[in-house]
Amino acid sequence: MTTIEQARGPLAAGSGEPVDLSGDQARAERVAAARRRHRQWVNLAIRVVSLAIALTRRVARAEPAVARPRPATAIAPGDAVKLRVNGRELSLDLEPRVALLDALREYAGITGPKKGCDHGQCGACTVQVNGRRILSCLTFAVMQQGKDITTIEGLAASAGASGDALHPMQQAFIDHDGFQCGYCTSGQIMSAAAMVREPWGQTDDDVREAMSGNICRCGAYPGIVAAIQAVRKGPTADQGARR
Repeated sequence: MTTIEQARGPLAAGSGEPVDLSGDQARAERVAAARRRHRQWVNLAIRVVSLAIALTRRVARAEPAVARPRPATAIAPGDAVKLRVNGRELSLDLEPRVALLDALREYAGITGPKKGCDHGQCGACTVQVNGRRILSCLTFAVMQQGKDITTIEGLAASAGASGDALHPMQQAFIDHDGFQCGYCTSGQIMSAAAMVREPWGQTDDDVREAMSGNICRCGAYPGIVAAIQAVRKGPTADQGARR
């Protein structure tokens, strides 16, 4: 091979053109590097799994933990929490940490308030305490002793209705189709019934702002606003229920 041929490199068969090996070599190096990284990750995964197995076996061989006594702050069986819900006196055996929402649903069997986010962000758990709307998932049941608690089940009666009569806000939600799946509806109505007694402006935007703590994932907001405005422009929620 002449000096010129050596400088040009190997020739492609029959073409007389030099063959460029730099691209193939680069690809081969990348493949090799990828394989090395793969082996490293596999080895790391094996070590992690081995460590997890070892820890599991160690915990399994450990002696069972001794049960700790109940904290001194827990309410004794004879010291029940007394709640007044929808005009009824309830006596519930609760720990101080039980939220009002859980006390109503799990202990008293009052399931109107719904558990949505459990973080005070959706409003599905809204009830009224002494006429004011609160999020029952963010307050302890023991803090509401001696107060008047109203849920959706007792809203109509709190406005003086009897029998199957509805609260004006309940009827307005039906008339204006202010719901779809219904999961948030009890919280929406409880919040709206209290909102009409609060010093908000008269526009639809004021209603939206006042009800911004109650989320409707179905998007029934136009009907909700229309229902609230109908009640605000007609008889107030405190003047009884409509049949």
